[in-house]
Amino acid sequence: MVAKIAVRKSLLAVLNYNEQKVKKGNAVCIAAGNYMLDHDQMNFYQKLERLQMLNDLNERAETKTIHVSLNFDLTEILSNEKLSAIASSYIEKIGFGDQPYLVYKHEDAGHPHIHIVSTAIKADGKRINTHNIGKNQSEKARKEIEGIFGLVKAQRQKPEQPVISKPVDPEKIKYGKAETKRSISEVVSSVFQTYRFTSLPEFNAALKQFNIIADTGKEESRIFRNKGLVYRVLDDTGGKIGVPIKASLISGKPTLPNLEMRFSENAALKEPLKKQFRDKLDDCLASHPKRIRDLVQKLEAKQIFTVLRQSSDGRIYGITFVDNTNKCVFNGSDVGKAYSIAGIQNRINADQKMATASSKHKMSVHVVNEQKQVSWREQPKANVLDAITDVHYQNESIPFQLTGKKKKRKKKNNDSSQK
Repeated sequence: MVAKIAVRKSLLAVLNYNEQKVKKGNAVCIAAGNYMLDHDQMNFYQKLERLQMLNDLNERAETKTIHVSLNFDLTEILSNEKLSAIASSYIEKIGFGDQPYLVYKHEDAGHPHIHIVSTAIKADGKRINTHNIGKNQSEKARKEIEGIFGLVKAQRQKPEQPVISKPVDPEKIKYGKAETKRSISEVVSSVFQTYRFTSLPEFNAALKQFNIIADTGKEESRIFRNKGLVYRVLDDTGGKIGVPIKASLISGKPTLPNLEMRFSENAALKEPLKKQFRDKLDDCLASHPKRIRDLVQKLEAKQIFTVLRQSSDGRIYGITFVDNTNKCVFNGSDVGKAYSIAGIQNRINADQKMATASSKHKMSVHVVNEQKQVSWREQPKANVLDAITDVHYQNESIPFQLTGKKKKRKKKNNDSSQK
C-alpha cells in the first residue's frame, strides 16, 4: 500500500473534487465515519456541513482539511467493506480517530485506490498537529496496516509504467500476438485519462496510433440504439478484427456518456496549447513539403501523429493531428482555416508553383547567357571575314589618328606677291 497525505486550505475544493468524480461515475462514496447518518443517506451539503462546522471553530488555522489517498497493488482485489475497514484503521492510527471523515473509492485509474477527506480541527477548536504527519504517523500506519490486512508492501510494488512510452513509435497491438483484452484496456485507459480530445473522432485519432478504435456500432445495431461503446483491434489495413471489449469493463469506464463529459472539459484545456502546436505545424510547412505525405513525415519527427480522412474514392477531405508531446488532439480546421486540409493543400500547391516559376526563370536566364557567349563562335566563317574586311566596319572601329590620311594644306594666296 502507498499512502499520500496532503493538508489543504479549502474544504470545499477537496470535497467537490471527490463528489464530481461520483457525479461522473468515476468514484463512489463507500463510507462515512463519525457522522450522524450513513454515507448513502447524506447529500453533498450534509457531508460538507459536518466538516465545515468544525473548521469554523478555529479561525486562526490556515490549513484545516486533510486529503489522503491510499493506493493498492494492481493484483489486489479489495471489496468495499475491506477498503472501508482499511480507511478506518488508517485514520485511527494517524490520530484522526475521533474526527468525521468520508471515504471515496476511485475507479478512474489502472490500480485500486481510495480517497479520505477529514478535518484537522477538533470539537474543542484546537488543531491536530500535522507537521511531518506523512513521514511519521502515516508511514508507521502504512506498515502496520500492510501486515494486518495482508496487503502487498509498498517496497514490493512496481511503479506504474505509462502505456505510451514512445509516442511516435509505440508498441502497436497485434491481434493474436498478446492477450487482447488486457492490451486494449491498458491503452484505452491511458489515452482516456491523459489525452485532451473534444470529440469521438479525435479520441479515435489518438487510439489509431495503437491499432485500436472506439466503435459505436452500425445505426441499426443494438449497441448504437443503446448508446453503447465497444473497443476493437484494427489490422494493418484498418479493418476491425477480434472480439470487441465493452467500455464498461475497462478501467476508468471510458463509456460514451463519460467520453461526452470529457469532451466539454478538454475544450478549455486544449486552448492554451493551440498556439504551441500551430508553431510546430508552421515550422514543418516552412520547409516547403511537396506533398501531404511529406508533411506527415516531417510532423512525425516532431512526435505528431497525423490522421488523413479519406472518402471511398480516395479523396482526402479532413485532417487530424495528435500532438503526443502535449497529449493533445487537434482537428485541422479547429486550429485555423489555413490548417484545414484545403488550406494546407492550397499552401503546398502555391509553394510548388512558386518553386516551378523560379526554376523556369533561372533556366531562361542561363540560356540567354549561354547564347551570348557562343554567338560569335557560331557565326559562319564567310560572315566573319566580311566583317573584318568591311571598310565601314574598319572606320568605325579604328581611331582616325591611325588611318594614315593626311590633312590637306591650304594654298597661300599669290595675289599679294603679284602686286
